[in-house]
Amino acid sequence: MKTILAAFISIVVISPAHAQSLFGGFVYLRDVDSSIIQDIRYATSNNFVGRPLAGYDAGECVVKREVGLRLKAVQQELAAQNLSLKMFDCYRPARASLDMVKWSQNGHETAAERRYNPKIPKTELFRLGYIASRSQHSTGAALDLTLVDLKADNSGKYDPSRSYADCTAPAEARAPEGSVDMGTGYDCTDTKGHTAAPSINPDQRAWRKRLVTAMARQGFVNYSKEWWHFSLPGAGGAAYDFPIQPRRN
Repeated sequence: MKTILAAFISIVVISPAHAQSLFGGFVYLRDVDSSIIQDIRYATSNNFVGRPLAGYDAGECVVKREVGLRLKAVQQELAAQNLSLKMFDCYRPARASLDMVKWSQNGHETAAERRYNPKIPKTELFRLGYIASRSQHSTGAALDLTLVDLKADNSGKYDPSRSYADCTAPAEARAPEGSVDMGTGYDCTDTKGHTAAPSINPDQRAWRKRLVTAMARQGFVNYSKEWWHFSLPGAGGAAYDFPIQPRRN
């Protein structure tokens, strides 16, 4: 833990009073392209921790301006195909990553948590590279997202009172995400969540390829262990820790 804390000494910590002004080249994605669907999961209880993470005071996607403009370009290409991006996570306050560290060390795992980690103990998630104590998300260079078929029925909603199958199960048994079937749910720490996993079916593989290809045209690079995770080389820098606050209309 001392090593983890030491790594955060270099993080740029900004007071909440300045967070709304979105310094450091950050913008609200809604101000760049309001058509991009947002489901910022760490601002809700619908995530592997089971509660909002520290620093997520609003369910808003905050990105570096360049990142937002490139996402807008991706969205424009997808719109012609009746598709949309759906954002799960964008900028992540550094305190949220520390919150994940504490969660991984709390000594117990619930059934809801195991939906996301069906085969891997949560104490192993950092060592295996599924979660980072110092995330690229905090620099503004990384994103978690998926595709939505705008012609499909996307009305299914997450019900916290239900017992869903784990993230590797067929889409009809998993928690609904209102998106195309990528073969696993979001944040699924399993080899089936690896982008090139051989265990998914041809349709799921085609959707993953479609997403990777669309993002690559704007310079985004996919992380091989997570089909949903993309980064923009050169867009990062210092890690930030300002909280995500509600956007003013």
